[in-house]
Amino acid sequence: MSAVVESSPPVPVHPDIAALAPLLGTWRGAGHGEYPTIDSFDYLEEVRFGHLGRPFLTYRQRTRAADGSRPMHAETGYLRCPRPDHVELVLAHPTGITEICEGSLSVADGELRMEFSSTTIGRTSTAKLVTALGRSFHLHGDTLDYTLRMAAVGEPLTHHLAASLHRVAELRPA
Repeated sequence: MSAVVESSPPVPVHPDIAALAPLLGTWRGAGHGEYPTIDSFDYLEEVRFGHLGRPFLTYRQRTRAADGSRPMHAETGYLRCPRPDHVELVLAHPTGITEICEGSLSVADGELRMEFSSTTIGRTSTAKLVTALGRSFHLHGDTLDYTLRMAAVGEPLTHHLAASLHRVAELRPA
């Protein structure tokens, strides 16, 4: 099945997502979470960006408790770049939430920045009430920093997560 999900041998990166190619690979690091309705927590994270030669990147994210003892969260989806300065992130969460975010892409001085705001949050009847999400990504060298803001369970859009991830494996475009 992995041969279907991530091409082997590598295929060329689609020209529409060439600006996103520096994200390709696996990133690991640590983060910190907080929210007005919960206790603060630390976590370990792995993010993988892949591609299939089509005009999107695949995205897979997994977190564990800071001591590695238990899984915490996961997200799966796609990152698209329909215009040179515009990005779209489409994600599914196992908590019954779907997330569609759109935003800006800038690349300058070897750094990539993406700023996202949710345009649609879908949820099952049993999912917690999440009404908005915002994400910021900053890639500089082999470090990927991000923050996540969330409006949920009656709270306004508020800082929730921040992490710094480091490249551990790289997919080499053909």
